[in-house]
Amino acid sequence: MPVLDLLDLPAARPPGSPLVGLDLGTQTIGVAVSDTSLMIASPLALIKRTKFTQDVETLFLLMERRGAVGLVVGLPLNMDGTEGPRCQSARAFVRHLQRLRDLPVAFWDERLSSVAVNRVLIDEADSSRARRAEAVDKMAAGWILQGALDRLAAGASLRPD
Repeated sequence: MPVLDLLDLPAARPPGSPLVGLDLGTQTIGVAVSDTSLMIASPLALIKRTKFTQDVETLFLLMERRGAVGLVVGLPLNMDGTEGPRCQSARAFVRHLQRLRDLPVAFWDERLSSVAVNRVLIDEADSSRARRAEAVDKMAAGWILQGALDRLAAGASLRPD
């Protein structure tokens, strides 16, 4: 299945199934999951990266446990909107993943997601630097997925019946 436009993602999954959001870091993969109504994203897990096949098997297991069949993957665009090496890496991850399992996938601009999450953790949770480092990727995945869900909700309200 090709990568989809975000607004086409809900129709490409069985009704009532949640979506999973990913923040692809170099050492970890943050994972978040939506509710079945696609309104609320919640941080779910942090996968420590080892080998690609092990990483995606862990991801597939998390998805199966939640009944999720679609992905929103953070696309780390440069601040000027161009794509750099990190975007190429995210796109390659999705290409390889789709060779193993045919899943509907959409990308979501993740610029400043980690900055926003760090700010929340510093301001509101008063977390130590060590605890923030552990939580950032998982929470960034939630931030990415929530942004996509909010866009889906806005897009649905703008579509004619």
